[in-house]
Order: sequence, then structure tokens, then C-alpha cells
Amino acid sequence: MQTISLASLQPGEQATIRAINAEEGLFQRLTALGFRIGKRIELVRRARFAGPLHVRIGSTDIVLRETEARRIQIADTLRP
Repeated sequence: MQTISLASLQPGEQATIRAINAEEGLFQRLTALGFRIGKRIELVRRARFAGPLHVRIGSTDIVLRETEARRIQIADTLRP
């Protein structure tokens, strides 16, 4: 199974979170927001000019920077 970063998803695609490669503070913050290993995540939209990513985990919508999205490893991508 190949893992890629969340930043590589395209709008409408879904995937499963496989790992979060972040220092303790960021890891705790992402976990508190709902980013957990095994959870399904969907990229709703991507802002222009390397702006933030709008993602959905369950019924929760979250906006995060691309640099943070690169730290989240995903697998099992589903295209719409």
C-alpha cells in the first residue's frame, strides 16, 4: 500500500489517514481537530496560489495550511 501526503489530493477525492508526521505540539493540535489514523478524509477544495486546503473529516470541516497537510500521510484514495 502506497502512502502519499494529504496535500496531493484533488478536490472531491477521499482517503484514509495512515500517519501524522509532526512534532508533539502540532500532532496534539491535529488530533484534537479530529485527524486520527484510520479516519476517512475528503478534500473539499483547494485555495489558489498555494493557499489553505478545506478538508472534511466525518461531518467536521477544517481549513489547514498546505505545509501541515504535507505532514499527514494518506492511503486508499477514492476518486469521485
